Amino acid sequence: MAAPTRESIEQAQKRVDQAKARLAALNARIAAEGRRLDTRRKIILGGLLIDAASKDKRFAGIVSELTHRISRDQDRKPFDGWTLPGEDR
Repeated sequence: MAAPTRESIEQAQKRVDQAKARLAALNARIAAEGRRLDTRRKIILGGLLIDAASKDKRFAGIVSELTHRISRDQDRKPFDGWTLPGEDR
């Protein structure tokens, strides 16, 4: 086998760099998909909890307790003046 040339080494390094970039892109897509699924689960569970709370006082108490535990102002703001559906009857 012939000794590697500077050009062959540079080409090999370029292929390695491209493979690393493809791997990083794939890992980023996997992470993004995981975040998307996590967000979807949270939305679905939140909807189910709100629906259950509007029909069952036990769940209404849980929602009330959870909303009182919110500590960050930016998280609390969407709940200012909010009531459970059916609570205003």
